[in-house]
Formats: sequence, C-alpha cells, structure tokens
Amino acid sequence: MSLISNNPQPLQPGDTVMVVSPSGALREINDFNHSLEIWRSRGYHVEFSSHWDSTYHYLAGDDQQRRQSLQLAWQDPQVKAILCSRGGYGSMRLLEDHQWGRQAPLKWLIGFSDATALLWSLQKNGIAGIHGPVMTTLSQEPSWSCQRMFSLLEGKQVEPLLGTGWGRGSSRGRLLAGNLTVATALLGTCLQPDLEGIILALEDVGESPYRIDRMLTQWRLSGLLQKVKAIALGRFSNCHRGQGDLEQVLKDRLLDLSIPIVSDLPFGHDGPNAALKLGAMAELDGDKGVLHLLD
Repeated sequence: MSLISNNPQPLQPGDTVMVVSPSGALREINDFNHSLEIWRSRGYHVEFSSHWDSTYHYLAGDDQQRRQSLQLAWQDPQVKAILCSRGGYGSMRLLEDHQWGRQAPLKWLIGFSDATALLWSLQKNGIAGIHGPVMTTLSQEPSWSCQRMFSLLEGKQVEPLLGTGWGRGSSRGRLLAGNLTVATALLGTCLQPDLEGIILALEDVGESPYRIDRMLTQWRLSGLLQKVKAIALGRFSNCHRGQGDLEQVLKDRLLDLSIPIVSDLPFGHDGPNAALKLGAMAELDGDKGVLHLLD
C-alpha cells in the first residue's frame, strides 16, 4: 500500500504548543530561549512537558521520563503541536512499545535529525509531521525559513525549493523526509513506512563519504531504494572528512536508479533548514532542480 497522510488541523495563533525533549539533553540554552520568543511572538502559548530539561547521561532524562513526556503531550487535547527541543540521539529508544501517536487527536510534531524516528513512526500510521527546525535551531533560521515553517503549520502554501538538478525528468509522489543515518536504522523494523512510490528527501551531518556509501548500499541491497520515485538531497554538512568525494559517492550510488534527483536543496544541518511536510504530495523536477509541495 502506498504512503497515505492525514493532516492535523492547521495551527492558529492562540493555540497551545508543547516543548518535549525526546532525544539529547538540552545544552544550547540561549538559542532555545530565542526560539521560544519566536513562537510566542507569533501568538502561540508555549508550555513545557515534564522532564524537558532533565539530563541522564547523554539523554534528556531516562527512557521512562522521556516516553511519558512524549505520550502525555500527544494525549493532551489542549496541545496542538509538539516542538522537539533538540536532536542528538534517543528518540528511537522510546518507540519499542509501539504505542505512541495512537488513540489521540492528531497534532503536529516538528523536528529533524534524531526526530526522524518519531516523524517516520507517525507516517507509518498515516499521520503527517513537519521535518523542520527544532527549538535550538529555529532562532538561527533566516526569516523566509521561519515563515515557511509557520505557513506549513497554518495550512498555507509555500514556495518551491531550488537545488541542483541531475536530470531524468519529473515525478510526483508523497514526500518522506529524514536524516539518512536515522532512517537507515529504521529499515526492516516495524516503524519503517511504506516506501513505494515516494519522493525520498534525505540529509545528514558528520558522516564520512564511506559511511554514506555504506548506508546507501544497504538501501540498495534491501531493494527499498529501487521503490522510490525520486530523491531530494538536502545538506550533507561536515560529511567531507576522510577519503572519498561525497558528491561522487552520491552519484555512484544513486544515478543508475534512473529517477529524478535534485541535490543541494536548502534543508538539513548547519544552514537554512526549510521545513518539509511529511506525507504531502510533492513534485520533484530533476531537470529544473525544483522541489514543489503540492498540498
């Protein structure tokens, strides 16, 4: 069955949103506070989940604390959106009971990087989410990127994103965006969404070219990469360390799929992180280098 998506209700100023820390412990306090002011300046009432500022080793609290915070935020009917405080690692550990995101009103979850696990688990259940800035990065976004995120959340149209086209025409499909490393770890698990006919959008940070090669080869060997209709590549920041040329690795592992591919799109780490709606119908034009969200 191909990917389907149910959209939560559009946000409106005055709605309550809640900060949750499902991954790493919060460190970037100044950036966090500036992002908090951005949400408040838009007219939103921001609340904080329990344990949002806890620390347990490299995690924002132990698994029970973080899972409880996430589940309570999702089940609270007054909360219309969940804001991930930061990335890091840890959200996958919360999904072993397979219960979160069910039996509650739909609501938005906004995050990227480690939040890929949460976003993809929601998409597995047909629930849309926003791959976009977390609370420690939103304040660093240019104004157009901030506006884009709020436009998506508020049910408005957004401008196409421009990148570098690799040819092969254009394709339409449901958009599935995420961090390559986290997404690869989900392959073959019960949390992996249906990949048939999707437009796959990927980014990463801090991975050497040979590790990117290994992950993409795993996708190829699984037969899953051959199911997608098009590939949108965001920023692969700090991924040029060690031997090998990253662009050559990407082309070596992807070009022979003979599908539309666009690289250098403005989403991911260490730069503008244009928000993307998971489950949205999208069109990727590999000749013009354009990614367009259609709904």
